[in-house]
Amino acid sequence: MINITAPINNLGYGIASYNIIKNLLLQGNQVNYLPIGKPEMSDPFIQKITMQECHKKNPSVKIWHQHELHGHVGKGMHVGFPIFELERFNELEKQSIKYNDRIFTCSKWAKKIVEQQTGVETKVVPLGVDTEIFKPHDSTRPKTVFFNCGKWEVRKGHDVLVTCFNAAFDHSDEVELWMMCSNPFYSPEQQSQWEKLYKESPLGDKIRIIPRQNTHRDVYNVMKQADCGVFPARAEGWNLELLEMMACGKHVIATENSAHTEFCNAKNCHLVSIDNLEPAQDGVWFHGQGSWASLGSNQLEQVVAYMRAVHQLKQEGSLETNIDGIYTAKEFSWENSAKKFIKGLE
Repeated sequence: MINITAPINNLGYGIASYNIIKNLLLQGNQVNYLPIGKPEMSDPFIQKITMQECHKKNPSVKIWHQHELHGHVGKGMHVGFPIFELERFNELEKQSIKYNDRIFTCSKWAKKIVEQQTGVETKVVPLGVDTEIFKPHDSTRPKTVFFNCGKWEVRKGHDVLVTCFNAAFDHSDEVELWMMCSNPFYSPEQQSQWEKLYKESPLGDKIRIIPRQNTHRDVYNVMKQADCGVFPARAEGWNLELLEMMACGKHVIATENSAHTEFCNAKNCHLVSIDNLEPAQDGVWFHGQGSWASLGSNQLEQVVAYMRAVHQLKQEGSLETNIDGIYTAKEFSWENSAKKFIKGLE
């Protein structure tokens, strides 16, 4: 029996927790689930295990932010599983991590950071993708559709993506940019500011703002119509949507920095090389603790060049399926995540 404390919702931590727990159960493991917040997904797997009796001598895993990894149940081994984007912890985060006997991280990039700054034993448990839902599908749309998904954030490079799209194309090009973005932590005014940045840009008539979808299958039904995912993030804790695009056989453009380098390489991704790091500051969530990728003119030019290349291939009828991306997605399945989760407890 494993005690797991975690959220279950449609945000990053919640999606990861749900899929790990579900696959642990499918593989015959016993789980006692203690929710962080109210579970937002209705599923017989979750209803079956929620709020059972705590098993005090069994391992306790908390899938949550690095500053709140204390508060485990029972006296078994305490394992923290944070998903973080920056390479520096503050003192509160370090102490929270040190409360645990072991730490799980989803990438070797993150493992190195934890071990160097806290000394806590760390195991890599990569996150995954549901390949039963996210399957290869070629777009039949005549236009080249570029796609981005996630919370509106400077960290995710949304401030530069609109610049790149407008620099890459003009009104004569048969292209569209689909932004399936929403940030539940923003006010309606803040949300509107991001949308205006895109819709009021020179090529705003070629940009679609798509509401956040309620289920993974709904997300797939949008993704499968696109040709290329564009993710010019300054830093990522993983990037579920990038891996999902790979599973769909789509081309992807991403920065060569932080946790998604666990599964992104020159074969399955159009990598944007990074020249420098800079203090992580956005005036909202990040205030200079740690660093992230500096997105200067060189990086924007790379994104523009990749977007133009994908569009040209699409118009020539020679845009091939991202086979290497499909193979990568099979390797990083949620089934394999659950297996490495169990191995990490040994």
